[in-house]
Amino acid sequence: MLQAFGLMLALVLVVIAATLFFAWRYRATGKALHQPDWDRSLAVEIVTWGIPALIIAILGTMVWNKTHALDPYKPLPGAPPLVVQAIALDWKWLFIYPEQGIATVNEVALPVGRPVTFRLTSEVAMNSFMIPALGGQIYAMAGMETRLNLRADTPGRSEGRNMQFSGGGFAAQTFAALALPEQEFDDWVTKARSTGTALNAASFAKLSKPSVADPVRYYGTVPVDFFAKRIAAHGGMSHHSGNEAGH
Repeated sequence: MLQAFGLMLALVLVVIAATLFFAWRYRATGKALHQPDWDRSLAVEIVTWGIPALIIAILGTMVWNKTHALDPYKPLPGAPPLVVQAIALDWKWLFIYPEQGIATVNEVALPVGRPVTFRLTSEVAMNSFMIPALGGQIYAMAGMETRLNLRADTPGRSEGRNMQFSGGGFAAQTFAALALPEQEFDDWVTKARSTGTALNAASFAKLSKPSVADPVRYYGTVPVDFFAKRIAAHGGMSHHSGNEAGH
């Protein structure tokens, strides 16, 4: 935005300077040549059409480059990413860790310095997933899978939420995002596994019922194909429905 603003401001300053120059040069008491029958100038045509066209080309190139540089699907450099599958519910978030075989509600933990690939879908109306402290938003829709790549570079706690209005519990549809050092992340995984609660068809049916401001909860076991089956249940197909690392 600042680059675009600076580029357009440069043009505005030139126009202001030219206005003042012409007002002074062609003042009533000036000696500039008056040509009442003057018509058409190639130089003027080039300036009046060429400069705006150049500005548009530069802005278009900037937008193209920046948009692709910030593509949410673009893998981040570094270690192999941690995969987190996120399912939007009314009005809470379910996070599944296929590599670790655990799931959580309204709390997601990210190892500091390691890229994280979020794979998102929804069981209900369209939601929009966002952790403002880490990156932009991306939509989650029933029967579809979208992706978002993020990385937490420093330890800390921030808030994520649904950015798309989805009914009465929308305002409270938030979750805690924990950026943890590697050892603390491993301890967090161990704590989740120790709950003994299983995420299965019965527990998911209970979890799926609309509720507001749900407490954080953990599931110590999750079926390996749970996420893909939830997408298939809405007539879609996961991009990674086959065997992948961690399944």
